[in-house]
Amino acid sequence: MSWFKRKSEGITTKTEEKKETPDGLWNKCPSCKKVLHNSEQVENKYVCHHCGYHIRIGSKQYFEVLFDNNEFTELFSNLTSGDPLHFVDSKKYTDRIIETMAKTGLKDAIRAGVGKIEGQDLVIACMDFEFIGGSMGSVVGEKIARSIDYSLKNKIPFLMISKSGGARMMEAAFSLMQMAKTSAKLALLAEAKIPYVSLLTDPTTGGVTASYAMLGDINISEPGAMIGFAGPRVIKETIKKDLPKGFQSAEFVKEHGFLDFIVDRREMKAKIASFLRIVSNN
Repeated sequence: MSWFKRKSEGITTKTEEKKETPDGLWNKCPSCKKVLHNSEQVENKYVCHHCGYHIRIGSKQYFEVLFDNNEFTELFSNLTSGDPLHFVDSKKYTDRIIETMAKTGLKDAIRAGVGKIEGQDLVIACMDFEFIGGSMGSVVGEKIARSIDYSLKNKIPFLMISKSGGARMMEAAFSLMQMAKTSAKLALLAEAKIPYVSLLTDPTTGGVTASYAMLGDINISEPGAMIGFAGPRVIKETIKKDLPKGFQSAEFVKEHGFLDFIVDRREMKAKIASFLRIVSNN
């Protein structure tokens, strides 16, 4: 006789009737490791309500946060990368592009849209880190250039949301050309006295930092974002010294004069709209 005997039936659900928890319903905060429900993340603008950590998000979520009622018209959505150098590393560049497009549902590492923010017209170009590390290739440069042209033609302020690992090595010099191309277009925007807001998010590095990301009429960032040119390991090995605490964080960059202010994502829309109202009244 066994020492344990079940007196009543427990869970009687048949295996085939059991339901799986849907993917994406729960997430874990990378900072405090607390479990977050998807609805809580959306309500809190993808900021951890336990520790305030700003979770990395893409263009879809930024458009939800910033555009009024998430209503906007996407611009230049048909642009896709070519392969001018016929580049091959562990796989063909063309195959990598096709695989990444299928995995992410994106055409490239940037999306652009025009809509309203607190009733004011605004063009937003937003990078997606999911697409080959948010790397800057020909399509990224072309979409930014065309978005600026749209702003010039319609006299609408321009917001650039940067999130990138830098230039796309598979396009070599074609990628580096985008730094000069976008900077020249932004100079035209400045001549026309149309506001340009640059939002640097985690991470913003490499050629993106060295060009359009740092050229805003105001440069702003989210708390704790990594902002720099070369990686900290490369810098440490080059100068043979330990780096200061918080090196390349948004707070460190602001302290050294490269950012105008740091703003919580939950207050981002109101801050940007307030700035646009101020400059439009002058």
